[in-house]
Amino acid sequence: MSELVALDGISVQFNLGGGGWFGGPKRILRAAENVSFTIAEGETLALVGESGSGKSTLGNVVAGLQAPSAGRLRFRGREIDRAAWKEARRAIQIVFQDPFGALDPRMPVSAIIAEPLLIQGTATAAERRTRAAELVTQVGLPLDALNRYPHEFSGGQRQRIAIARALAPSPALIVADEPLSALDVSIQSQVLNLMKELQEEHGLSYLFISHDLAVVNHLVDRVAVLYLGRLVEIGGREDVFETPSHPYTRALLHSVPRIGRKRARGQTIKGEMPSPLHPPPGCVFHPRCPKAADICRREVPELLPAPGRPGQSAACHFRE
Repeated sequence: MSELVALDGISVQFNLGGGGWFGGPKRILRAAENVSFTIAEGETLALVGESGSGKSTLGNVVAGLQAPSAGRLRFRGREIDRAAWKEARRAIQIVFQDPFGALDPRMPVSAIIAEPLLIQGTATAAERRTRAAELVTQVGLPLDALNRYPHEFSGGQRQRIAIARALAPSPALIVADEPLSALDVSIQSQVLNLMKELQEEHGLSYLFISHDLAVVNHLVDRVAVLYLGRLVEIGGREDVFETPSHPYTRALLHSVPRIGRKRARGQTIKGEMPSPLHPPPGCVFHPRCPKAADICRREVPELLPAPGRPGQSAACHFRE
């Protein structure tokens, strides 16, 4: 598969003020630090980790909603600068976590779905109406939904509308930022199956952001694990789920409930994630890691291939 999107050394920092004559110490929040990964044509890459790990920040960078502080972003081999974003924004769309908050309650569904085409100026009014009708049926809603408003739909239906809107400009990549977390479990599987069907039909790529590893196991091709803004492991779904290399990945996987499996001692993650305002030196996971040694407190580990698994890499001095 050819490369669609590539992140190369992406960092995102937010200046929270301070410094100067009377402002106190300068406060810098490091939401992402030197993150690199690729997404191929037709591939689904999951971005997983605890809340505060930087998943949504990186999703916003890919979708063009957040400028990186450092690093480069490429789309189909071309670095995305200010001039290239117009093309990239048509090809990269986003579906947010809250399907109600993401939809304008004053607009009918037909206008919501066609909104990207109106903003981009790529279709006439008649073409927008036709496209909205096509998409509303593709996401499993009746045609009469076009004349209704968001408050008339359930959460799962509203997320289908949001997906239809993302599909309107015929994107190559959809950034799905926790698209199932606000839905009931029974509805999650329906939306997940819909996303699979749409991927096959349209040849889509997904950047699927989630804290729920049980969900991503059924959808994705590869998994990227974030901790405190750093990429700690990446690899094929089966490799990461069956033979995780990083201690943080192993702890995350062990927290996923499975029928008939007892939780082994020593596998849970102790303590809380440190503040991104004051990340630990060396390996950022070392304060919570059962394997931490002096080298972990001093040196930042490189992201290197796991032993015997070249398609899987981990940033750990003791990767397995």
